[in-house]
Amino acid sequence: MAQSLVAAGNNYGMLSERTRMRMVERLRQQGIADERVLAAMFEVPRHLFIDQALATRAYDDVSLPIGQGQTISQPLTVARMTEKLLEGRAMPGKILEIGTGCGYQTAVLLKTGAQVFSIERLAGILDKARQNLRNAKLVHARLVHGDGHLGLPDIAPFDGIIITAAARQVPTPLLEQLAEGGRLILPVGDQQEQHLWLYEKTTEGIRKTKLEAAKFVPLLPGKQ
Repeated sequence: MAQSLVAAGNNYGMLSERTRMRMVERLRQQGIADERVLAAMFEVPRHLFIDQALATRAYDDVSLPIGQGQTISQPLTVARMTEKLLEGRAMPGKILEIGTGCGYQTAVLLKTGAQVFSIERLAGILDKARQNLRNAKLVHARLVHGDGHLGLPDIAPFDGIIITAAARQVPTPLLEQLAEGGRLILPVGDQQEQHLWLYEKTTEGIRKTKLEAAKFVPLLPGKQ
């Protein structure tokens, strides 16, 4: 029995590149055009960021549970948010992620060449993210256990900020930590209705753009 399980796991590993390529082609058909993002989505093995029991669904366009009431976003959402964050920028620069989760979005950002700082409020989830990123041989992000509402003022300003949980409104400290010309993307709303919003800091102030509907867990204060 043990041998058959190992064989099945090895076979899945062999197929993962093929399944990732199918996922990338689907993302392209769904409108993702930034080749940096598509390459990153192909290079990051999503099955390493979820429980083994769900591995066969790793490259489906669905969100999946990762424990403690948290989820890994569907590939289209990860690609879309990453693309909007990097749009118009030759180099990704310094990115702040609020809500590390399982580390998958962190990994995609790293693969685009971004310098990534990521905050997670749940210590148990952060420990899993660290292990997942080690398994994927992506250890260059700085992961912080803390309250994402506060950001990282000692490291600011950031060229981009991505928030992977739904806020009622953008925390003011995060807007203050955005560099001029920087972009912040997040879901805004409650559990009944949410939309992605893009905030851009210009010389004239903050420009806001409402994007598509979204579904995320809520952005909560404090840390555990």
